[in-house]
Amino acid sequence: MIALACLLLPFGALAGWAAYGLTDTGRYVRTMAPLAADPAVRDVVADTVREELADELGPPLRGPLGPFVRDAARSFTMTDAFRAGWDAANRVTHTAVLHAVREGDSGRPITVDIAPVAAEVRRELLDDRVPLADRIPVPHTEVAVLPAAEADRLREGYDVLEVAAFWLPLAAFLLAVAGITLAGCRRRAVTATALGTALGGALLGLAVAVGRRLTLAGLPATPHRPAAGAVYDALTATLRTASWLLLALGLTVAATTWLTTRPHRNPLTPPAPRPTETQT
Repeated sequence: MIALACLLLPFGALAGWAAYGLTDTGRYVRTMAPLAADPAVRDVVADTVREELADELGPPLRGPLGPFVRDAARSFTMTDAFRAGWDAANRVTHTAVLHAVREGDSGRPITVDIAPVAAEVRRELLDDRVPLADRIPVPHTEVAVLPAAEADRLREGYDVLEVAAFWLPLAAFLLAVAGITLAGCRRRAVTATALGTALGGALLGLAVAVGRRLTLAGLPATPHRPAAGAVYDALTATLRTASWLLLALGLTVAATTWLTTRPHRNPLTPPAPRPTETQT
């Protein structure tokens, strides 16, 4: 029972992080907000703007004008308007994805309306008294975030996560309590549970590190990997903290149990004499 509880613990922490930690829109926006100042993220945004404009306006922006457009986009990423648009984009995207996985119909892609993002950028520019900012259009344009096939897989995975996030931690706790209660030596059972908890925390931290490596290795564009790494680190910060807490808690309880079970001898008390055999 104790071994099974320690095995379920990291999976329960992972499921709880995905089902509860990533589904809070406010927390998600606050987590992603500092990335607006990350140089790697700014470079990706500038490159994306240049590529999109080049696709729309043709070869001139792929030639000598390309670097100027990228520099202009890079300068914009350092403004308050960009940070406002970044937060608005993350908020509307997260809300749309969350609504789709919870209440959306199967077979339909996940889309977002970019009008709130454009409105937030225009408002920030108006506050900064940028000329002609009032003429920035706010179109209601639907942009696809995930195709229908991936959206359906996300919905199925979310349903499984909601169940696992509740039952896995509960099952791990009940199994640990039952194992300690039924053990012949409860102190040893507590020590084993604590060491298993520490091992589960270490495995969870290792899984986060391996997941980061696999995520970045699967990206086709090498220049975008630093930005993807920054996003991954921001999203998994809570999970890494949980792994360290499990490791520290398990080792602390194991050490405390071991120290309290060691035999103590009073140094002022002489050792008991050994019985001698009587010679006949």
